[in-house]
Amino acid sequence: MMPFSITPEQAVREVIQFNEKLTAGLPVLGQMDNLTVGCSDREEIYREDKMVLYRFKPLVEQVHRVPILIVYALVNRPYMADLQEDRSLIRRLLEAGMDIYLIDWGYPDRADRYLTLDDYINGYVHRSVKEICQRHSLYRINVLGICQGGSFSLCYASMHPEWVRNLVLTVTPVDFQTPDNLLSSWAQQLDVDLMVDSMGNIPGDLLNLTFASMRSPLSTGQKYMGMVDIMSNAAQLANFLRMEKWVADSPDQAGEAFRQFIKDFYQKNGFVNGGIVIGDKKIDLKNITMPVLNVYATKDHLVPPASSLALKSLISSTDYSELAFNGGHIGLYVSGRAQKEIPPGIAEWIKARG
Repeated sequence: MMPFSITPEQAVREVIQFNEKLTAGLPVLGQMDNLTVGCSDREEIYREDKMVLYRFKPLVEQVHRVPILIVYALVNRPYMADLQEDRSLIRRLLEAGMDIYLIDWGYPDRADRYLTLDDYINGYVHRSVKEICQRHSLYRINVLGICQGGSFSLCYASMHPEWVRNLVLTVTPVDFQTPDNLLSSWAQQLDVDLMVDSMGNIPGDLLNLTFASMRSPLSTGQKYMGMVDIMSNAAQLANFLRMEKWVADSPDQAGEAFRQFIKDFYQKNGFVNGGIVIGDKKIDLKNITMPVLNVYATKDHLVPPASSLALKSLISSTDYSELAFNGGHIGLYVSGRAQKEIPPGIAEWIKARG
C-alpha cells in the first residue's frame, strides 16, 4: 500500500484555504444572476415554425460579397459560436469582413415529434439558403457546418450542389464508426426504435448525461473544484458560468429526426457505406465538387480526427483543404488560441475563392 503523500497538517491547511476561497467567492457568485450569452448584434430575417434565420450586423464597412450561412447542430444552442466578445467564432469572422447568417433551431416540443431530416435539410436549410440568395441577388452562397450541422451541410451540398459556392466543415463527423469514437460505441448499441416509440422527443437532459458519461468523473470533479479558485474574480467566473450555461442548455430532439440520424449515420455509417435517403434523394458525397475546407480538432473526444478526415476520399472536389486545431471539440470555438487561428483561416480560405 502506497503511503499518503500529504501530512495531516497539510490537509488541514488545504481545507482552510479552500473554505477561505469559497467564502470570498460566494458574494461574487451571487451577483451572476443576469449572465448574458451571445455578444454580437443580429436581426431576424426569416422565421418558420421554431426555426429562426438571423443575420449578424457587419463590423466592417465593406463585407465579402458572398455570405456565409452557419448550420449548427440540433444538440445544444448555437450561441456557443458567439459566446462572448473575446470567445466568438462569429465575431472574429465579422471582423474579417464576412457576412454571417445563422440558423437557430429553437426548442422542439411535442408538435415537432414527427419532424424528419428531410424537414430540417430540404425544408428549413434549403429555404434559408433561398432567402439569403434572394436578399443578395445570388444563386449560391457559402455554407459553414458545425458538428452535426456539418453532417447536415454535407447532405445539403450533396443534394443541392448548385446552391453552395464553398463548403466549410468544422469538427464534422463523416466516418461514424472509427475505433476511437466513444459516442459511436454508445449509439451503435442503442435500441433507437424503442427509445423514440416510448419517449417521442428525446430529452436534452438525457443526452447531456450521455455526453457527461464520456468524461472521467475525476476530470469533472476537478473542473468544479477548480471553479473555487476563480470565484472571487468576476470576469473569470462569468467565463466559466457562460460555458456551463451552454453545456446545460440542451433542447429536446425531434423523435423521428433523432431516429433517422442514429440509424443511418451511426449504426449504418451511411456516408461511408451509402444508403442514406433524405426525402426522396439518395446522399452521394461524390456529388460534392465545390471547394471544401475541413476544420478538425486533434484532441476531439466527440468527433475524433479520423472521423472528419475520412471526407477527403469520399468527395469529388479537386479543391479540398484541411485545417487542424491542436485542441478539443469545444476549444476550437472558444479558446484563445482558436480565436487567432480558426476564423482568420476560414476567412482567408473563402476570400481566396471569392
